[in-house]
Amino acid sequence: MAERVLLTPSLPLPSPHSPPTRMALLGAAASTRMIPSVSLSFSSRSFFSFSSSSSSSFKCLRSSPRISHLFLNQRRAEVRVSSGGYGTVLAPKSFASDPDQLKSAREDIKELLRSKFCHPILIRLGWHDAGTYNKNIEEWPQRGGANGSLRFEIELKHAANAGLVNALKLLQPIKDKYSGVTYADLFQLAGATAVEEAGGPKIPMKYGRVNVSEPEQCPEEGRLPDAGPPSPADHLRQVFYRMGLNDKEIVALSGAHTLGRSRPDRSGWGKPETKYTKDGPGAPGGHSWTVQWLKFDNSYFKDIKEKKDEDLLVLPTDAALFEDPSFKVYAEKYAEDQEAFFKDYAEAHAKLSNLGAKFDPPEGIVIDDSPNAVAEKFVAAKYSSGKRELSEAMKQKMRAEYEAIGGSPDKPLQSNYFLNIMIIVAVLAFLTSLLGN
Repeated sequence: MAERVLLTPSLPLPSPHSPPTRMALLGAAASTRMIPSVSLSFSSRSFFSFSSSSSSSFKCLRSSPRISHLFLNQRRAEVRVSSGGYGTVLAPKSFASDPDQLKSAREDIKELLRSKFCHPILIRLGWHDAGTYNKNIEEWPQRGGANGSLRFEIELKHAANAGLVNALKLLQPIKDKYSGVTYADLFQLAGATAVEEAGGPKIPMKYGRVNVSEPEQCPEEGRLPDAGPPSPADHLRQVFYRMGLNDKEIVALSGAHTLGRSRPDRSGWGKPETKYTKDGPGAPGGHSWTVQWLKFDNSYFKDIKEKKDEDLLVLPTDAALFEDPSFKVYAEKYAEDQEAFFKDYAEAHAKLSNLGAKFDPPEGIVIDDSPNAVAEKFVAAKYSSGKRELSEAMKQKMRAEYEAIGGSPDKPLQSNYFLNIMIIVAVLAFLTSLLGN
């Protein structure tokens, strides 16, 4: 599972005993660039870890002075001169992301997806940052979750995160451009945008996640699921129940494997290439779960149920969805009903992206103009011309209001009925006033 990382010629590493400089660290929101030169491969082996016993993708990074220097910079403190002499100032607290920068960053992510076809790995990045959450731990950030900790070397070295350095490489220019967006938000923004741009459902997201500030705050290794445990269904429940998720959410989230490919050099699973992956797009090769592995739909459930194509991957944890009685109820439903899958997936993805996060402001930030469907305001003139198609909800409302006078939203009145009523009432009132005088 070792990730193949190509490094540029390195620079000498300063002595670890050298005094820290003023510019060593400017806080978590402006932490150092990740890895400036890495060979990229944009497919995902799996959205949740599915690790194996093979060596970590960062095995080669310890020996690189340049890489060590880059990650060392993330830990240094800033030195400032004050009236009392020199003092060490800890990295400042992260703040809520800027709403306008979040919107702009989302547009840049869309452009990145169109040019790099990196939907699967961006989803996996967001999932792995959030998927370390432990509901049994109350303290932040010890509880894990969506806090941006995956940007640090110690967590990137976890076997489950092999290859995610490539996702960081892709997103770092966007982070540099929009310093008002936290890493924690950027990872989740990228994942949700990737699902939507691949044809999936709109995810009801909120932002304002606070970053962890140092690598010591990263969770320990082993919180993400494996692909081939002895008892796949029990293993999935053990991992996802710890996060506070249920059987329906486990199956719905598994459906995101409709995107992406598994690479045996990283996970130990699948073929080096198939007829569906040998020509890309993106870096060729890998073993996909579906034929159209950059299209978000319910093909994952259909293909696992049929098991007719040897060039499509089925992991033990995939097969468990149709073998376990409780999982099977949802898997069968999603194989038949894509709309139901999209609805449940959007809710589960949003829940996952919030796990363990600390929001500033506490209620979060919504950047969509219309995050939720809002009841349409009643305007009588809209429904009297016969030229506007009504929503079902408004038809029901109009039916109740028009029934007494013979109107119907299915057959809008041809004249402006309410305007005529108002004119008549006004005329009668005027005549009554005259007669009274």
